[in-house]
Amino acid sequence: MLTVKDVLKKKGNDIWSIGSGETVYKALELMAEKNIGALLVIDNGHVVGIFSERDYARKVILKGKSSRETSVGELMTKDVYSITSDKSVEECLALMTAAHCRHMPVYENNQLAGLVTIGNVVNTIIAQQKTTISDLENYITGSGYQT
Repeated sequence: MLTVKDVLKKKGNDIWSIGSGETVYKALELMAEKNIGALLVIDNGHVVGIFSERDYARKVILKGKSSRETSVGELMTKDVYSITSDKSVEECLALMTAAHCRHMPVYENNQLAGLVTIGNVVNTIIAQQKTTISDLENYITGSGYQT
């Protein structure tokens, strides 16, 4: 069984974040620089929200706000779903699907360990399925085994 910890091992534990008092413009600059779709919003060492491209599109552009004058805290998603690193990738995908979220903080021993995306999780599941299929094909045909 592959776990969320396995996903983090493959993708890395980089955590990009911003404070809630920073401007949306600064958040967008950081997201563009790092080529990422979301930032954790961290104040005083605690996750207080998440700011994504979706938040920007729906809460700045469509509402006529200025990204240079609006704080991340005004627009961030405050209800952040998270998961622990010992959960299976299937459990993670189910939670992300049910919660309609694309980015999820991962905790290990009550400490922030990383951030996974739905793409990371789906790609891990696909790779696992390909390996299983290949193993089954080899078993059925007897190839790859010596008697």
